[in-house]
Amino acid sequence: MAGRKNPGRAGVGAANRLHARLAALARPAGGFVSQPEPKTIGSFARGRQLTGGNFLFAGFLIESKAASIWDLPVPDPRFEEEIHGCAWLDDLAAVADLPARDRAQKWVFDWIRRYGRGGGPGWTPDCTGRRLIRWINHAILLLNNQDRAASDAYFRCLGRQTIFISRRWRAARPGLPRFEALTGLIYAGLALTGMERHVARAAAALGRECDREIDTEGGIPTRNPEELLEVFTLLTWASAALTDAGRTPPAAHLAAIERIAPTLRALRHADGGLARFHGGGRGPEGRLDQALATAGGRAVTAHGLAMGYARMSAGRTTIIVDAAPPPTGRESTNAHASTLAMELTSGRRPVIVNCGSGASFGPEWRRAGRATPSHSTLCVKGYSSSRFTAKGLLPESGTGQFTDVPDMVWAQPEDDSDGHRLIAGHNGYVPTHGLSHIRQLMLSLDGRTLTSEDTLGAMTVADRRRFDKVMERAKYQGVPFQLRFHLHPDVDAALDLGGTAVSMALKSGEIWIFRHDGVGELTLEPSVYLESGRLKPRATRQIVLSAHVMDYACQLGWTLAKAQDTPTAIRDTMRDEDVTA
Repeated sequence: MAGRKNPGRAGVGAANRLHARLAALARPAGGFVSQPEPKTIGSFARGRQLTGGNFLFAGFLIESKAASIWDLPVPDPRFEEEIHGCAWLDDLAAVADLPARDRAQKWVFDWIRRYGRGGGPGWTPDCTGRRLIRWINHAILLLNNQDRAASDAYFRCLGRQTIFISRRWRAARPGLPRFEALTGLIYAGLALTGMERHVARAAAALGRECDREIDTEGGIPTRNPEELLEVFTLLTWASAALTDAGRTPPAAHLAAIERIAPTLRALRHADGGLARFHGGGRGPEGRLDQALATAGGRAVTAHGLAMGYARMSAGRTTIIVDAAPPPTGRESTNAHASTLAMELTSGRRPVIVNCGSGASFGPEWRRAGRATPSHSTLCVKGYSSSRFTAKGLLPESGTGQFTDVPDMVWAQPEDDSDGHRLIAGHNGYVPTHGLSHIRQLMLSLDGRTLTSEDTLGAMTVADRRRFDKVMERAKYQGVPFQLRFHLHPDVDAALDLGGTAVSMALKSGEIWIFRHDGVGELTLEPSVYLESGRLKPRATRQIVLSAHVMDYACQLGWTLAKAQDTPTAIRDTMRDEDVTA
């Protein structure tokens, strides 16, 4: 029934409140065992927004130059969760000037005064783990020029949060939130006096979570590359902290780091950014390189499919294709209908992209970003390749879980004397139209030419019967579909050769040309580039090749070729060696 509360969640909330108040009665920490070093630095741009009074969290922008962050109106529970997690400390630390330091100190010590004794909405294991890590990471920033009373309050509150999370980490959501909770507990147990007793059990629990959540190929159930990077970063931090304290991390913990590193290398482009799929972005600047350096080991890149993604690389060009079904159930809350979508980067310049996650711009953008037309792949007009129900489109909120995904997705990467080839397909449109999508990509050995064929066809007798019914309902006008190639905002695109080609100029000076085999109509249309940390989406364009399926199969051939290099592009090539090493 509408408006009926979830009794399970209500019980969890009541238990959190009880243990938060009990933690306030416990003996506090007295100080640091050793002075922690900052490990998290956020976005300079977001830090400037915060010091300027622009608060952008969970897709909601609130402007307030005078109010404390805790006095802001709360438009959504996710907004409240983000501010209580205190990840914004990373952004203020990236600015690190006097106004940023003043805000960081004011807001943290204001939190201690208001909520430090166990009250308020921030006492959940998810938020507390995230907050503990940031408070300890930025202790130098927070305690600079503070008096003894403020310092005592700070350590007292850190001790209470450590005790709380030692009792409630199991209530954190599986996946990244639980990794944050346990890493925060390890971090606090090693850093704070009197909290060492929590370390051994937290380390053992973290090892068990590694076995449970990270598969044999170094992937996670959500298939979100940026989330995998966050998990990897937390594991490397926890491992380094345990090692520095003279403790040996559990074998499962170290094995998980070894599995994840090659997968992350396979999921990043030539410019060092991660592929943007299933709610993930490119990742914080330098975070992946820092995490890989901390992890150590050999620089091995996963071959074949990595977490369900196929990577093709030659010359200065990288292509990453989503070649597996989206997650379902709990793990699909942020998943996208992106099967067989591709991204292409040339050197340091992204060319073909996906629109990205719109979660930071509100529910409408979140819904749009999850749909197939927001990805660089083939889509049947009006439908996504994965849906919430067999007949419907994505719901208005865009926050549901996928229940209807392709049950057959396959990919076959091959290398030969002509180049790197990928043949992949999925049956995501079989339930709605009886049609399967097959994509063939061929990247030349020098990385200068990508040749492809996309086929939409009815493959079996049952599929053809369903397609015939669809055609009958459409009065035999055909099934409309489009190939979409979303361009990065820095790409300057124009129709060329009488509308039969699209030329794309990169800021490096490279020119890429898109051509097709004459089937379908070629247009340039508006698009958006959704990037967290910005106040609004960035306008860009997309190449759209439109056609109709009139028979049991329709095939579109196209090529993407580099026309020339300039001295600027050559200089970019020399710098690329640092990124792809």
